This record gives sequence, C-alpha cells and structure tokens, in this order.
Amino acid sequence: MDRSAEAPPSAAPDRDRFALSAGLFLRLLAVIHLIAFVSFWTQLPGLVGPHGLLPAQAFFDAVHANLGSAAYLQLPSLCWLFGAGNFLHVLFAGIAPALCLALLWAAYLSLACAGQVFFNFQWDALLLETTLLAVFLAPWSWVPLWHRAEPPRLARWLLGWLLFRLMFLSGAVKLLSGDPTWRDLTALTFHYETQPLPTSFAWYVHQLPVWFHRASCAGMFVIELLVPFFLFAPRFLRHNAALLTVALMIAISLTGNYTFFNLLTIALCLLCLDDAWWTRASAVSARPVCNILRYIQRASPQATCNVLRYIQPAAAGGGFRPWRARSLRVFAGFAFGYTLFAALPVVIHGLGEPPGFAALHATVAPFRSFNDYGLFAVMTNPRPEIVFEGSDDGREWRAYEFPDKPGDLARRPTWVAPHQPRLDWQLWFAALESPAQNPWVLTLCEHLLRGTPEVLALLAENSFPQKPPRFVRAVRYEYHFTDAATRARTGQWWRRTPLDFYVERVSLR
Repeated sequence: MDRSAEAPPSAAPDRDRFALSAGLFLRLLAVIHLIAFVSFWTQLPGLVGPHGLLPAQAFFDAVHANLGSAAYLQLPSLCWLFGAGNFLHVLFAGIAPALCLALLWAAYLSLACAGQVFFNFQWDALLLETTLLAVFLAPWSWVPLWHRAEPPRLARWLLGWLLFRLMFLSGAVKLLSGDPTWRDLTALTFHYETQPLPTSFAWYVHQLPVWFHRASCAGMFVIELLVPFFLFAPRFLRHNAALLTVALMIAISLTGNYTFFNLLTIALCLLCLDDAWWTRASAVSARPVCNILRYIQRASPQATCNVLRYIQPAAAGGGFRPWRARSLRVFAGFAFGYTLFAALPVVIHGLGEPPGFAALHATVAPFRSFNDYGLFAVMTNPRPEIVFEGSDDGREWRAYEFPDKPGDLARRPTWVAPHQPRLDWQLWFAALESPAQNPWVLTLCEHLLRGTPEVLALLAENSFPQKPPRFVRAVRYEYHFTDAATRARTGQWWRRTPLDFYVERVSLR
C-alpha cells in the first residue's frame, strides 16, 4: 500500500524559502532608520545647524567654491530632505517598500554628507550599504506583501556577502594591524574601559580575571574569522553561524554603546534563517499566540481564516519581473566585483589594484555604499579624555558635563544605545589626536564662551546657567575604571590623572 498519501506534509519546501525572514529584516531595517533619523535630528541644530559647531550650509558653500560643479559628485546630497521621516511609517506599513528604501538611502546619504566629521562612523556606511542592497530585496509593489513575497536569491546573497565582509574583515584587520595585544589575546583586558562609551556592565566585566578576557578574545576571533564562511554552508551550519554572530552582537551591546550597529548586524543575520526555522521556533515559543488563535477560532472561524491567510506565504517569486532580474544581475556583478577588489588589499598586503580601479573608486566612494569594514584594528590604551572647564575669574573652574562620555568620577556609565550622542563619540577620537587635527574643538570652546543655546543643548547640564564664563579651557586626563574595593569605599566608577592642556585658557577677547 502506498503510504505517501497518508504522510503529513513535509516542511522541506520551507527550508528553501526566506519570505518571512525577508519581511522581518525589512521591518527591522525600517526601525533602524527611524532610530538613526530621530537620533541625529535631536542633535542636528548643535552639530551642523546654522549656529552649530560645523554649519552645514557653510560647508556646502565652501566645497562648491573650491570644486565648482564637481562638488555635486564629491558631495552627493539632497542637503536634508526634511520629509524623510515621513517615509518611515510608510515603509513599516509595507507600502512601496523598494521605492521607500531608495528614498531613505538618498535621505540618509544627504545627512551623512552634511554631518561631516560627526558622520564618519562605520555603522553609518553600513546602514547606507544595507539599505541600497535591500532595494533589490524588497518587493516592487504598492501593497504590503513582505510576509508573502519570496525575495530574489541573488539579492539575499548580496546581503549575506555584506555580512561576511563585515565580520571577516573585522577579524582580519585586528591580526594584520600588527597590534600585539590582539595577537597575544590581551586586548580585552583593557578594552572595556578604553572603548568610546562603555556601559556600567563593562565595569563589572573589566574586573574579571585575565583568563576570561583571553578566552573571550579567542572566541571573538573564531566568530569573526571562521564562522563567516559557514554563512554560505548548508542550513544547519548556516543557522548556527548566524546565531553565533547574533550572540556576539548581544555580548558587545551589553558592554558598549555602539548605537544601532549591533541591531543592524542582527538584522542581516535574520536573512540566514529560512522559513522552516521560524516555523519551528514559533511552535516552541509562541504557544500563547496559538491559544489566542484557538479562542478566536471558536468565536469567529472566518476571522481565523483571515489571520492564517495573512500569515501563510504565497507562491515564490513575489512578482519578480524579467527587467528586475536583469537589473539585479548587473548590479550584483558590479557590487561583488568592486567590494572584492577593495577588500583583497586589506587581507593580502602588497596586492596591487587592478587597472582603472583607482578612478572607479574615486567615483564610487562619495556615495559611501560599498565599503570596507573593521573596528578597533589597533587598540587604544590608555584612555585620554577631554574635560571642558569654565571660570569667571581664572582661578575657580567648573567642569561641563556631557550626557554620556566620562566626566564626573562618581557618575555611573550610561546605557544610551541605540541612540548615538555624536559629540560625545567624536570627543573620544579628538582626545587621541592633537588639537590641530580637530579645530572644531576650539570652535566648541567659543560656543561655550558665547553660551550658544543649540550647542549647550548637547551637554548634560550648563555649569553657567546665568551667563557664560569669561574663560574656558580643555584639560586632557587619563581615565581608568576603579577596582571593586575603591568603588565600594568612594562610590566612584572612574579614577583619573591629569595629562596636559588640550586647549589652554581662552576667552572671547
């Protein structure tokens, strides 16, 4: 007797489908854009507004005066599309997702160009590249079909290639930089206190023994250098590679404020999980939802049918037309070739660029959408920190407190991600360099002397609420976490020793 007719339907077809994963990825990408736009919008007046530290309009005028019409290619920007946020709820609702992604890419590129030094972060480049690639993943339709349309395999592969480059290059640059602390696995013994904006949990991890930090460093190298190759392996290995990467991102987010970087990397990992995986995961973890559906079924069978019809994926393809397939193949060939040739010299020292690549790079680079990656290639140790102080008489000085960077020794390290306080972040970089390399720091001192409201809004509190001080200076200190005994005795999270004056006493006169 043929028992095949009696056998339950196989879940195998769902192992080759990624409609649910693509839908979750696009929705999460919409949330990340919302975070990124709102986060920057709250800081825009003080950073690049007309009365900010680096006024964008003056910057665009200067670039145009120097480059002429070539400025439009070197600085591709809509110069703030104020209505960009309106596309976020449209994208999240599922209306014209591909078009909305293209508009979001253009809007965020405009902000990145206008933001100048305050947008020179790898997660900004990663968001731009992810969004551009996602345009080819999303359905080209006006109706919400994210939960039903099977994404093009080539578009999903491009995003997997992005995840591979992000992780593998991050591990490779650490070993190839020549930093001995990465090679002897001691980098994490001081990383938690020297990273830009540690969380309070980083203080506790910093107190753990050296063997733990060495083991953590070794595990990180395994995930960054070995695991990425399994992102293209059969499903069991691919799933575990994605989950290990997610685990690393969660661990990093617990100890450091890296804005939306960890969330965006996790979103890329979702595309490695097929619909069968999500079905099994939901069967284990979503029993309360099933109970609700059973209740609805008893109350209204028709409503249950509508819910199931919405959840159930439709046929593969999602209306993927031939012209889109041809466009995707051309784009994928260019994107893969360009990023491969850009990454190879990073991994293979002495490898030259192919003929004509430099000219191509000069054209493509201003769009910040095909990038190399690799955070913390060389570790910073110890931690210099700039503290701004004001005085009315030149003898008694009061410090300005910033929202999230270390200052007051007794203040608990903050947990601010996925928001990015961009001034706090940039001051961490400035402390590692000279004042001549960061002239905007002197501009910050001028705004403190003038009491510019837009700039003062970037601080945690104004130490001179009645009127601005007569004098301002910037003192560079070396900061370290306290040990457990010191914190129990004094309540201080930090200890510091003075290094030098980053900016000596200045006044408006």
